Amino acid sequence: MSKSVAITGMGIISAIGNNVEENYLSLINGKKGISKISKIDTIHKDCIMVGEIAYTNADLEKSLDLPADHNYSRSSLLGAFAAKQAVENAGITNMAKYRSGLISASTVGGMDMTEKYFYDYIENPTNRKYIDGHHLGDGTQKIAKLLGIEESFVSTISTACSSAANAIIIGSRLIKSGKLDRVVVGGTDCLSKFTINGFKTLMILSDTYNTPFDDARKGLNLGEAAAYLVLESDEIVKAENRKVLAYVKGYGNTNDAFHQTASSENGDGATAAMEKTLRVANLAPKDVDYINAHGTATPNNDLSEGRAIIRVFGEEVPPFSSTKAYTGHTLAAAGGVEAIYAVLALQNNVIFPNLNFKNKMKEFSITPETSLIKKELNTVLSNSLGFGGNCTSVLFSKKP
Repeated sequence: MSKSVAITGMGIISAIGNNVEENYLSLINGKKGISKISKIDTIHKDCIMVGEIAYTNADLEKSLDLPADHNYSRSSLLGAFAAKQAVENAGITNMAKYRSGLISASTVGGMDMTEKYFYDYIENPTNRKYIDGHHLGDGTQKIAKLLGIEESFVSTISTACSSAANAIIIGSRLIKSGKLDRVVVGGTDCLSKFTINGFKTLMILSDTYNTPFDDARKGLNLGEAAAYLVLESDEIVKAENRKVLAYVKGYGNTNDAFHQTASSENGDGATAAMEKTLRVANLAPKDVDYINAHGTATPNNDLSEGRAIIRVFGEEVPPFSSTKAYTGHTLAAAGGVEAIYAVLALQNNVIFPNLNFKNKMKEFSITPETSLIKKELNTVLSNSLGFGGNCTSVLFSKKP
């Protein structure tokens, strides 16, 4: 039974970079990945802004060396690209050497392709192959096959915006309990008409750059991304002399069951998730050095999360910021993306700026960090607060 959960590999592709290094350089240089829509033919392309990945499907197909008749959706392509990167980053050459698993999160799945060919399935049998790739588990199976762990523990998580963070929790628990020695965890979501239309209906999309925790915030920018981490046990770290990037120190998942899409105005779910995370980590609020907030820039989320932070940390709120002004809200991938950003913050002793912030919220006095700060960090708390009240926090640390 492993006492700690080590992070030994990371892989990411987002609107601000095609790997970990590119993402970090964008973060420290304030480079946003938000723009008008260019890759999806939608009636909303001129009235909202999103975080699009530069790589086309053809670029990803070439990188993964896929056959011409494949049925990968864009979510699957992004996920396979990032997961492969994470495993290579960890230096893993033989996945079968240890008991390994994969937990992958998604909300979009293959709908970008099924919506594209919806009207010609009857006339064009060639495109019917995308029906098989529609469900969320298909992408997970494709990633598992690519990594060589399809015969092991493979699972899919879909709990809205907390999905990838919950994948990290389950992976950590499997290692701590001794069920597995290694778990690849994370999430992937691409942009699609369905999600754009759905969020447009909710009236929470912004027509300009999103402004987390700003009193004049107008809403979120949707984004696409994939991010995966390799979690390994003490035994593997010792046996393979593995370089540890950080540790998963604590975690908490709750559900306030307040509303299908809105968070409790008092942040009940987020409060409980953060408190549970601190209990699991056996740490006090004062031990948290930085909070990577969920910070979607919607009126509801930022009010709810801000109040939750105050409830947990009182008068001693640690520095906090949201990185969604860089990438947009990447849905199921968000918890994975921001986990990697949390680890990068720890590795480099840096707090990333909350871009676009100008006006303090009138409901409370706390404000996010707006400039790049160099500071010794030992712990970073990352929040992922999902629809349906599913709220998750994960605490990352330099020490086990």
